Amino acid sequence: MAIKAVRGVHDILPSEAEKWRCVETTARRVFEAYGYEEIRLPIFERTEVFARGIGEATDIVQKEMYTFEDRSGESLTLRPEATASLLRAYIEHGLFVLPKPVKLYTIGPMFRYERPQAGRYRQFHQVNVEALGDDHPALDAQVIAMLIEFFRGLDIVQQLKLQINSLGDSNCRPVYRERLIGYFRTHMARLCEDCRERAERNPLRVLDCKKPECRPVLDGAPSVHDSLCGDCARHFLDVQNYLKAMSIPYEISPRLVRGLDYYVRTTFELTATDLGAQNAVAGGGRYDGLIELLGGPADAGIGFAIGIERVVLLLSGSDENAWGRKRPLALLIPLGDEALKQLLPVAQAVRSRAIPVELGDGDRKLRSELERANKLGVAWAVIVGETELARTEAVLRDMKSGEQQRTPLGELAQKLIALGGQR
Repeated sequence: MAIKAVRGVHDILPSEAEKWRCVETTARRVFEAYGYEEIRLPIFERTEVFARGIGEATDIVQKEMYTFEDRSGESLTLRPEATASLLRAYIEHGLFVLPKPVKLYTIGPMFRYERPQAGRYRQFHQVNVEALGDDHPALDAQVIAMLIEFFRGLDIVQQLKLQINSLGDSNCRPVYRERLIGYFRTHMARLCEDCRERAERNPLRVLDCKKPECRPVLDGAPSVHDSLCGDCARHFLDVQNYLKAMSIPYEISPRLVRGLDYYVRTTFELTATDLGAQNAVAGGGRYDGLIELLGGPADAGIGFAIGIERVVLLLSGSDENAWGRKRPLALLIPLGDEALKQLLPVAQAVRSRAIPVELGDGDRKLRSELERANKLGVAWAVIVGETELARTEAVLRDMKSGEQQRTPLGELAQKLIALGGQR
């Protein structure tokens, strides 16, 4: 039987890894400029962390989590999202005593049992950002602005559209929820099977259905904005005014909901025009009350998640020449063991300056090594054989022009370092 990866997971090959590094490097640079610090979290938690944090009625908890018992009989779950894990750490380690807002981000894999498709895997990767302990609408706007800046740093912000909404809070959302349930009861026959099942249990999730047969019903559904209390309406208006002050364009989307129960007030999403059905690249919102629900203080919170796989898809549509493999500067070709001993410290010195070079083992013939140099795409071949050893020098061949020059062995490392600095 052929050994293959499990369905729903994928390998990140060297040809793609440079894009992943760029995403992660850009995230760290942008978020740390806004005062966020990295936190690294376990891949699995006690199941109750996600059941309580995400919501028992969500599809994630009911259908998608990878849950198992360990040898002690304790129920554990591979994390399907990062917010609940991060808030558990926030509470457990007393980070709530730090000056507010406490700003944290984390990068890593998540796990959900979903139908695999382009941009959606069962093991997928996210960048998660959380700002805790502050409920001012200006923070909402700054969090969104930081997300926009991240995509600007990757030069793909022009491919994205920002949508925002307000879901109300514990005071006004129950009213809207009942209005939705009443509306869906009168149109149940026109909804898909999944929406009929959700209509009573989690009616806001029905609004997120992408199936064409449900769209006419959803387009006529009551708007959440008609049910917002005065405080929530003012909060949402303030968020919009702060976004305008930063010249950040947005669209108000009354049907925008998130797949997790903990969201209140501000929600937002960035979608791409050319990713098909799975077009949400990043999204998040405010979750005041969740920290207290998990056993911590009554601190507010807001955050977002970025799907790295979908960002990489967008980068794959950009200039592919920008993501070429990082080719070594040179292939060092020793012809024999004595030549190898001379070139080993040279390779070590050049690599210590973060300049990649390859080194032969001394057993191959010159012709085959030059063929390898061509396949590697190096700029230079460095040849040392018996003649060069006798003269204590090396031959540097320009692989593009074929021209050769000679360099004393004692100066070879510095010569290569200088050439590496010119690339």
